[in-house]
Amino acid sequence: MQDLRIALIQTNLHWENIPENLNAFDRKIETIEAVDLIILPEMFITGFSMNTSLAETMDGGAVDWMRKKASEKNCVLTGSLMIQENENFYNRLIWMRADGTFETYDKRHLFSLSKEPEIFTAGENRLQVNLKGWEICLLICYDLRFPVWSRNRMPYYDVLLYIANWPERRNMAWKTLLQARAIENLSYVIGVNRTGNDGAAVYHSGDSMVVDTLGNVVYHQTDDEAIYTFTLNYEELQKTRSQLPFLKDAD
Repeated sequence: MQDLRIALIQTNLHWENIPENLNAFDRKIETIEAVDLIILPEMFITGFSMNTSLAETMDGGAVDWMRKKASEKNCVLTGSLMIQENENFYNRLIWMRADGTFETYDKRHLFSLSKEPEIFTAGENRLQVNLKGWEICLLICYDLRFPVWSRNRMPYYDVLLYIANWPERRNMAWKTLLQARAIENLSYVIGVNRTGNDGAAVYHSGDSMVVDTLGNVVYHQTDDEAIYTFTLNYEELQKTRSQLPFLKDAD
């Protein structure tokens, strides 16, 4: 199995300003070379907004932008957008491949403290994708608090990925639960969060992390914008699972 080369982008987001955010990501993505996957935060073109006038469609400009960037970089590009379908709105993660094909995941757990359930429709199905032989489970922000939804079950995933707009005031939960998800699922875990203040002056400290299968933090960045490129090793994953075969004992 080949190693997996990944770049994550931790950045401030321009509140409800789609052109400015896309321009900023243009500049950042341009600096990334030779990766299999580029990860953007949750709702990367607007910030965590409930303003449905900013919703995109699946044949709109932002999805087309993702298609072009994935093609240019010959990799998968992923992040979530506010998407409208008919009368419903979704916080939708898009897994865009270099050939223009894609998969989607609609956020399952909607954050009631922000009235997200009053605006968005919850997803019903978890998404697991394959990249170069690696199985990757894709989730969004608040999903992190619900371990049953992320339980590693057959066919086992190798990487658990969360994209987020997780506020600094609850960053202890974010950091702790990312490590917990890695330990309990014997999986690499990646959490990609934004930085800076949103439109309600809520501060986000980033705290993007990469955690190995034993819960050790491989990468952690607080506050500052950052582009981090790293490689996941499949042999190391399999070695851990062979020595500690906890998954077979799960309920």
